[in-house]
Amino acid sequence: MELLSQILAIQLNSQMFQGETIFDCMILLMVILVVPILFERLRLPGLVGLVCAGVVLGSSGWNLVETESPILNLLSDVGLVYLMFIAGLEADIEMFRRRKIRSLGLGCLTFSLPLIFGTFLGRSFDFDWNVAILIGALFASHTLLVYPVINRLGALNNQAVNAAVGATIFTDIGTLLILAVCITSHGGGFDFFKLLALLSSLLIYAIIVLFAFDWAGKEFFRRSGDDEGNQLLFVLLAVFLAAIVAQVMGIQDIIAAFLVGLAVNDTVGSGPVKEKVVFLGSAVFIPIFFVNLGLQLKLSTFASSINSIWFTLCLVMGVIASKFIAAFLAKLIYRYNWRETLTIWSVNIPQVSATLAATLVGYRFELLNVEIFNSAIVLMLVTASIGPMITSRLAMGLTASPSQPQESTTPVYPPVRQTDNPFTIVVPIHNPQTQQYLIEIAALLARQNHGKIVPLAIATATAQLDAPQMEVSVQRSERLLAKAIALSRILDVEAKALLRIDDAFAQGITRAAREQNANLIVMGWGKRTGLRARLFGNVIDSVLWSSHCPVAVARLVESPHKIQRILVPVENLTAPTLQPVQFAQMLAEPKGAQVTVLNVCERRTSSSKIAWRRSQLSGLVSQLDLLNPPEIQIIAHENVAQAILQAARLYDLVVLPFIRTHTSAGGLAISDVITQLANQLTCSIVMLGEPQSSQTVVLPTDTPSTKAVV
Repeated sequence: MELLSQILAIQLNSQMFQGETIFDCMILLMVILVVPILFERLRLPGLVGLVCAGVVLGSSGWNLVETESPILNLLSDVGLVYLMFIAGLEADIEMFRRRKIRSLGLGCLTFSLPLIFGTFLGRSFDFDWNVAILIGALFASHTLLVYPVINRLGALNNQAVNAAVGATIFTDIGTLLILAVCITSHGGGFDFFKLLALLSSLLIYAIIVLFAFDWAGKEFFRRSGDDEGNQLLFVLLAVFLAAIVAQVMGIQDIIAAFLVGLAVNDTVGSGPVKEKVVFLGSAVFIPIFFVNLGLQLKLSTFASSINSIWFTLCLVMGVIASKFIAAFLAKLIYRYNWRETLTIWSVNIPQVSATLAATLVGYRFELLNVEIFNSAIVLMLVTASIGPMITSRLAMGLTASPSQPQESTTPVYPPVRQTDNPFTIVVPIHNPQTQQYLIEIAALLARQNHGKIVPLAIATATAQLDAPQMEVSVQRSERLLAKAIALSRILDVEAKALLRIDDAFAQGITRAAREQNANLIVMGWGKRTGLRARLFGNVIDSVLWSSHCPVAVARLVESPHKIQRILVPVENLTAPTLQPVQFAQMLAEPKGAQVTVLNVCERRTSSSKIAWRRSQLSGLVSQLDLLNPPEIQIIAHENVAQAILQAARLYDLVVLPFIRTHTSAGGLAISDVITQLANQLTCSIVMLGEPQSSQTVVLPTDTPSTKAVV
């Protein structure tokens, strides 16, 4: 009986534990889903909402989630490792290489000065030298949380911003190196030989990771071909394998994760594997890490100590002031103007990835006390909120620096009379219901450029090519192609039917387009195709990632020949703005349709800034030398999507660019604006996606989407 009672007690405790775990998971998933959306509507980063939600759910609030839950801590640790891995993966190494001298110079300024300020602050609050230097390291790092903003506004063409982005690699490595040294010196005091052994271990480990993992990654990707699933697993295995080896060598796993991110940076590139890796972490693990930070924040510490409040205030103001001084010195050395200087300052303000990682590790090793831990979280919340807001206002007027070559303004769709090869448009056909409109819009574009269209049908390959399923698929494709050729004759456009047998639709489309040296791919898009189907992707996503040429995805509610008014919303006031405008003009000219270029700015924008934006757009459009120049329309509105929806009521077609923006340290940021427009627009839509090698045109939005956290 006693044994039976013990078994029952164990079973009951196990069931209670499982119930609490499931409840905690439900709460966490609900927070991750809902809270970032609410904070983004308030024009605040979603990660700020996650930390605040953790405070509310933890012991400082409603106490709904157990802070010491083993599963929560495990997922949070994975999120921390993933956060630093993505910081390395998203580092723009190519930009650093292009501006390595200036990036190193700016990195030294924005690292050394805040390090000195932070160390002085730590000593002034009676912390020992080891703790004070680590506080300085927290000052020195920064996260490119504003990358979507400067990319959207075209500020990356400016050499000052370019150098600030490249300097991030230097500051992150410096912060992690100081963290390792401080932890080694903690408790036993400064030991030169121990420090020398640590630095030697770090050097050997870094060489092994950066070179061996880079070689292994390139070799595996070459041998695995297009198997994205195995490539994803390889990248994840590399991260955790490197973390385990680092722990054996006495090196922090966050350092290992960051180095692996740098190592596989070139291998992964900007393809779909990278997006899947980033999505996997930013959808679950990294948000849980931020929620867990909020759970560990002790508000009672602030309430019980004036010194804590004063230290937090000094910490926040010290970071902001030291970053400004570093930017000002860069202005004197490199002769930046004030707008460039203040933009560099705002880019360097957000303290997220390396700062939080170093803080949490230092806190776990009892190097940093709860007072510093709480203050660092508040520092993150403040800087992550004000950094993007300041940048969005400062970077708007930046243009390419005089010493930096302007981006080519050559149209993406050059007329065939200027080339030896005919302008070729590949039109994948699969759905008989949308086939006619796709051929019609392709015919309009082809005739405008004296080119041809290539109707393409993909028959999915089977293990045995003489199988009955293969024969049925081929016959169906031949019927679709025959219908396309007949329609092309009616439209009086040259057409060359192409039947391809391939393992997958997306691969067949992109490979055929490359073989035909296509200038454009025109695809159909139905409402069933998810714009946010990013984890395993769909045909359109895969074509966008791997295509060598632009891709136009059309959802047409009427014949393209009936289109009389075309709306093109743009905001990126740089040369790439010409691409969607020119595409719209190519559709408009055969039928004499009118094109309107719409720019949405904030309601508070002054009349002088509106006039400046109008002149900028007019100057860009004039470079196209069009017979019927488009109309320029500027709207001041607090909601970009609503402004476009209201304007679109008077138009037959809206040309939108595909949004594919990445944050620098964590995640994929997919604009909610384009999703809302695609769901609510009732007129025809063409969404234009540029290949990875070109500058992506970004749809207007006043604040960056932070649905995918850091």
